[in-house]
Amino acid sequence: MITNLPRVVADRTAPPVEPAGPDHPMRVVTRQVAFEPGGWTDERRARVADLFDGLAPEWHTRDHPGRDQPLLDALDRGGPFPEPATALEIGSGTGMATGRLAERFTRVVALDLAFEMLRRAPADQAPRVQADADALPLPNLSVDVAVLVNALLFPAELDRILTPAGRLVWVNTRGPHTPIHLSADDVATAMPGRWDGVAAEAGPGTWCVLRRAAQAEPPAQA
Repeated sequence: MITNLPRVVADRTAPPVEPAGPDHPMRVVTRQVAFEPGGWTDERRARVADLFDGLAPEWHTRDHPGRDQPLLDALDRGGPFPEPATALEIGSGTGMATGRLAERFTRVVALDLAFEMLRRAPADQAPRVQADADALPLPNLSVDVAVLVNALLFPAELDRILTPAGRLVWVNTRGPHTPIHLSADDVATAMPGRWDGVAAEAGPGTWCVLRRAAQAEPPAQA
């Protein structure tokens, strides 16, 4: 069950962009990867890697005041998180969120499919790993917190690498207008087994933090 928390971070309009509707190509890919077996093909992997390698030189222009508000709210109100914690940032890009995570967690690993994104990320914030999130180079039950900010969801791999008390942090910085978007209920439904958690709107975006139902705890207080 998802508990929706009241908004405490004021709504803030992100810089104007073309809203991503249900027919947006990345929205279609997001849902297929999350819900359809075989939705992540070799051809699709190569095309997504090429797309984000090409976007890397101008990716910094997508940062804007308030972009990190959903993530910070998730970290503030989505816990408690395991301590000490190893956090894996999937789809870390050029490191817009990595520094924030390094402030919160004992160890952070930044992972992305696109080499050009990682090449532009600060080297001093976290180890950078180029890998496919559908085949994470990590042992079973080795990650305490998986953080996905506008990143594709690969449910089976996340279920495999998260510890029994692990947390999944899902953030869409532009809420339902984000090209790579799933609702909190979608994320919980896509994950194997039963997952509970909390969700909220914050700034221009949305977030949820999920945990396996067997580890469910009382909802955070606003």
